Amino acid sequence: MPIAVQRRTLLITLAAAALTRPAAAQAFDHGHAAWTALLRKHVVNLRGGQASQVRYAGFAADRAALKAYLDTLSAVGESVFAGWTKPQQMAFLINAYNAFTVELILTRWPKLESIKDLGSFLQSPWKPKWVPLLGGKVSLDDIEHEMLRARGRYDDPRVHFAVNCASIGCPALREEAFDALRLEAQLDEQTLRFMSDRSRNRYNAARGRLDVSKIFDWFGEDFRLGHRGIGSLPAFMARYADVLAEAPADRARLRASQAEIGFLDYDWKLNDAKG
Repeated sequence: MPIAVQRRTLLITLAAAALTRPAAAQAFDHGHAAWTALLRKHVVNLRGGQASQVRYAGFAADRAALKAYLDTLSAVGESVFAGWTKPQQMAFLINAYNAFTVELILTRWPKLESIKDLGSFLQSPWKPKWVPLLGGKVSLDDIEHEMLRARGRYDDPRVHFAVNCASIGCPALREEAFDALRLEAQLDEQTLRFMSDRSRNRYNAARGRLDVSKIFDWFGEDFRLGHRGIGSLPAFMARYADVLAEAPADRARLRASQAEIGFLDYDWKLNDAKG
């Protein structure tokens, strides 16, 4: 076969292979622009982003756009995902958790007061394996606990301030998608926003105690993993002494890890922005 014909045949073969390659492998949007567009329309920031509410009515009106975005997530196969960088994987999983949680709420909205209403006495709403992701069906718990929190994979406790469980007690649903290129800065900002919210984390000067979100009770072990040299929950709190306490002496106690830590009740009411 002449060389020119061989070359032409090879080019045709490569082009055909490119056309048949899964769309997720070719051009997955790691900026998650479609999700950002929805969040910017339907997330209401409170107290400068320390908390947020969600316009579920708006998401319901834009449900076709939401489902289109969810389809792009579901189209990503396990082998494609495995070839991504860790920031790309983390951003993908955080966005997937948040977007599929919104979809879950819409299955019963507006007749819903709490995400817990979607569960039962025997099973929480986070346990059913209904989410089509990475070539199979997974649960929201699988995304959070078996993927994002898996020991030795990412070991980053800041994910607790990024995933949103559709409840008032949760850290804010961010008004933009998590993006691999900006993930570090976004996670740092989410953490600072949450730690600055005195309704959920505050030093009680009268009792000499630091009262913080129940998240730190449920997932305290994650804050002892040594991420960025933290190593303990009090050491983590010490980093945010300036936003947790007002008086210089109280801040000094927090920096020295000398304050008792207590945990506040969690508010499971739906984070719905009414009207």
